[in-house]
Amino acid sequence: MANTFRSVFDIIGPIMVGPSSSHTAGALALGKAAAQLFGMIPKKITIHYYESFADTHLGHGTDFAILGGILGLNADDPMLPKAVEMAASQQIAVSFF
Repeated sequence: MANTFRSVFDIIGPIMVGPSSSHTAGALALGKAAAQLFGMIPKKITIHYYESFADTHLGHGTDFAILGGILGLNADDPMLPKAVEMAASQQIAVSFF
């Protein structure tokens, strides 16, 4: 078996800032991918949510997770829940739909 796990955390994933790590992990990764794709932090960001994220993004932390990814924060960064405020302080216009 070429790929062996060293600990239980290799199986269940990284330590994430919540409240819902299942809603923040993917969103953070998408935000990081978007920032890499553009090669910079944009000054205007429009985020369209679909399906369950449209109803739950604020309560589950998806909003700050996707922005945190764009801003280059890591999943375990204690500043992650402040990503919306951080974007505003950097004069980044953010819209959620």
